[in-house]
Amino acid sequence: MAASASSLSSAASLLPLCSSSASSSKRRLSFSFHPLQSPRPFASLSIGQPSSRVFAAPEVLESTGTIEPSEETLGAPVVGGLEDAGTSPLSLGDDADADEALATNQSISSSKLFHALQKDRPLVSEQRVLIKNNYGETLVGILHETDSKELVILCHGFRSSKESKTLLNLADALTKEGITVFRFDFSGNGESEGSFEYGNYWKEVDDLRAVILYFLEQRREVSGIMGHSKGGNIVLLYASIYQDILTVINISGRFALGRGIEERLREDFIERIRRDGFIDVKDQTGKPLYRVTEKSLMDRLAIDMHYSCLLIDNNCRVLTVHGSADETVPVEDATEFANFIPNHKLHIIEGADHRYTWHRAELTSTILDFINK
Repeated sequence: MAASASSLSSAASLLPLCSSSASSSKRRLSFSFHPLQSPRPFASLSIGQPSSRVFAAPEVLESTGTIEPSEETLGAPVVGGLEDAGTSPLSLGDDADADEALATNQSISSSKLFHALQKDRPLVSEQRVLIKNNYGETLVGILHETDSKELVILCHGFRSSKESKTLLNLADALTKEGITVFRFDFSGNGESEGSFEYGNYWKEVDDLRAVILYFLEQRREVSGIMGHSKGGNIVLLYASIYQDILTVINISGRFALGRGIEERLREDFIERIRRDGFIDVKDQTGKPLYRVTEKSLMDRLAIDMHYSCLLIDNNCRVLTVHGSADETVPVEDATEFANFIPNHKLHIIEGADHRYTWHRAELTSTILDFINK
């Protein structure tokens, strides 16, 4: 079939993060891996332009000269907002994690380290993908390519981004199993265009729909969608109106959307928002974080997860994973999903918090077991 102009345009938006052409005779490779998750080796080419990432073959690292620490040092904060975790201004990079013990200044043989980390795992490249939503806004995402035609799409939570440590950890675990992964920023979040709005559930469902249609046009099979926190709500809402995805994974989504508002906006929020038309949510220092309008508040309160769960097709397999010690979304919400979704499996991780800070291995193994079945 001849390629249409639209498909050529879509293909043009798939931009490799690393170029093999360079006029400079001197190349400097930097070697780093992302903090607070399973080590993920990258090679960054510095050729008089912004560095980019790709999983390189071992012989590439060994033949390009000096390996120097990159600017993305271990322990550096991750860009991104909070994940449905109250109004605290902490960055995602501030979460405690056992992997921080890896952040040392010691000199390591990069070649040995690379070989150790790459053993028995598929070669994975990362590509930056730009996708237009139905509102003309550009959504920015990263495709972790394993050469598998099937892929899983990851959705971030409230005021978060594709750089969420939860999503990065999941992407790493899935690609180790040879599963291609796409993580992206919803409109108004991260690098994507648009203005951030409180609520916005159905618009984010539209964003997810645009992403799925894009990959279907690329003749890829979207084998599953997965969301953390608010992203869990988005994938369930998607499944309630579309029947094209048969594997849906809800990680710590909120069933009762009327809860969790008072903690952010205070108990008199209804009176204040009706009086002023908006409420500015501030951090502990008084700095404004975001604005909640009456319209956006009503958007959230109008979402009926009970009704939406009943609409999910029986052929759609749904997994809900929740931590028993979740400080943001009560574990009782997980049992509500189990009560109303027709084809549902519930897994409670004992002692896990909202971000699964100390339980990431169990989170990933639970999800992989479900996907592989």
